[in-house]
Amino acid sequence: MSTTNRRIDINEAIDLYDMDLIELAQMANKIRVQKFGKKTYYNINKHINPTNVCKDVCQFCSFSANRKNPAQYTMSHDEILDNIAKSIDNGIDEVHMVSAHNPNVGLDWYMDIFKKIKHKYPQLHIKALTGAEIDFLSRQHNKSYQQIIDMMCESGVDSMPGGGAEIFDEKVRKRICGGKVGSKEWLEIHKLWHEKGKKSNATMLFGHIESRANRIDHMLRLRKLQDQTGGFNCFIPLVYQTKNNLLNIKEPLTAVEILKTIAISRLVLDNFENIKAYWVTSTIKLSLIAQEFGANDLDGTIENESINSAAGANSKDGIKLDEFTSLIKNSGFEPVRRDSLYNTIL
Repeated sequence: MSTTNRRIDINEAIDLYDMDLIELAQMANKIRVQKFGKKTYYNINKHINPTNVCKDVCQFCSFSANRKNPAQYTMSHDEILDNIAKSIDNGIDEVHMVSAHNPNVGLDWYMDIFKKIKHKYPQLHIKALTGAEIDFLSRQHNKSYQQIIDMMCESGVDSMPGGGAEIFDEKVRKRICGGKVGSKEWLEIHKLWHEKGKKSNATMLFGHIESRANRIDHMLRLRKLQDQTGGFNCFIPLVYQTKNNLLNIKEPLTAVEILKTIAISRLVLDNFENIKAYWVTSTIKLSLIAQEFGANDLDGTIENESINSAAGANSKDGIKLDEFTSLIKNSGFEPVRRDSLYNTIL
């Protein structure tokens, strides 16, 4: 598999999990070195989660507040803008906005805040609305996916995050997030976005009730769409967080299983340039190790993160830039600041 140009198929990919950890790392790292050498990318970004009110009840989610939950919140536009203003001096170049599926605010609430951000801070890249959010807005307001996407473009959204993909296997998906966007629809939304000449990310939530075969199937569906559009910037394997949700998974994944999955994604997703070890869900220490397993990106400073921290991740307050770059250097790699589209910022 590593000595020919033939693509890895589903059975071969599943078998990779049985390989020795170090041998698998060497295979993935060889590709990483060929592409990036010792460079590891990061950006200076700000995460904002404007509302946690949600009409859906995903079994894995610890962030959303539904029905009579007393912890509901919805930020006003002024609050969002004030939040961004506090981070401008930190040099942020991206605002990453992901919310729950709030049925109490209209479509204009979403589009107007994008317009306000772009008007006040035209230099900021707006990454916003997951495929799941677009599907929700489409159903809630009786508009097609294309109509919602056109509105996003007109309102200043620059790229799409990869959230909402979870796991594509339909049986598993029905169990963990039934009622949410389907796998076919998620892929269709990203295809339409790419056809507008826009970029997006792709995620995979793993470490819950899915099998290794489910993970590989997920990667192969992404690989197929990437062949068609070339619109994915990055693949982000998200480690499931075990606390405060309805799945009630007692034991988190081992570090070995996480590192193997990252390495396998580098090998299987041969048409994805960037593989991200998202420190928010895998911890900063394991993400640094993942640099040796094919990952070339660690995301960014984030500043504030509510979704995964609600489930136990140690990411609520982000990470300081100096600390972040020092950790990358001390692990033997070269930190390279990038923008949201992976252009190097000098």
